Amino acid sequence: MVNAKIPRATAKRLPIYYRYLGILYNSGKKRISSTELAEAVKVDSATIRRDFSYFGALGKRGYGYDVKSLLDFFKKTLNQDKLTNVGLIGVGNLGHALLNYNFHGSNNVRISAAFDIDDRITGTIQSGVPIYPMSEMKEQLVQQQIEVVILTVPSPVAQRVTDELVAAGVKGILNFTPLRVTVQDGVRIQNVDLTNELQTLIYFLNHVDQTGE
Repeated sequence: MVNAKIPRATAKRLPIYYRYLGILYNSGKKRISSTELAEAVKVDSATIRRDFSYFGALGKRGYGYDVKSLLDFFKKTLNQDKLTNVGLIGVGNLGHALLNYNFHGSNNVRISAAFDIDDRITGTIQSGVPIYPMSEMKEQLVQQQIEVVILTVPSPVAQRVTDELVAAGVKGILNFTPLRVTVQDGVRIQNVDLTNELQTLIYFLNHVDQTGE
């Protein structure tokens, strides 16, 4: 891989490319052009070529891209060839929904441990995932070598729990709480604010003009 800093926007599109390339491969498709890929993933072909250029020569002019080679490349780039165990912190309504989903259809990501303060569910197994009390969170995260977690705790305790997660060696947090928690360098936060996303969508629907701009 080319040792260049990959823009965040490009990094967010890579799983989309990978998922569609998997569909193509399973359907028997051998090669594809950037134009064909653009039509499928709704990203213009110039952007796709620019995204791919960060990783060197992935295709050939006049030939396009070999689907199998591209799929294998992104599989390795996105670490799809190894299993990542994820911890779930907070098993409320959203937490239960995530447990039930548990990334079905993905062979490389799974929630393997969940944590909550409710003693009615701690010590039980929900959707195949053991629920531990928060008092055992640090011990279990270290023991199970979990470095990625999903955070769905109430906002008032989000920062305190985040500090405990970092102390336990967590390197990545998918934050579903409205609070923008702070972490030290070397820890990655991905914020998912469903209310904000919905409000943004509604704003654009209400304010787009007749030209669509």
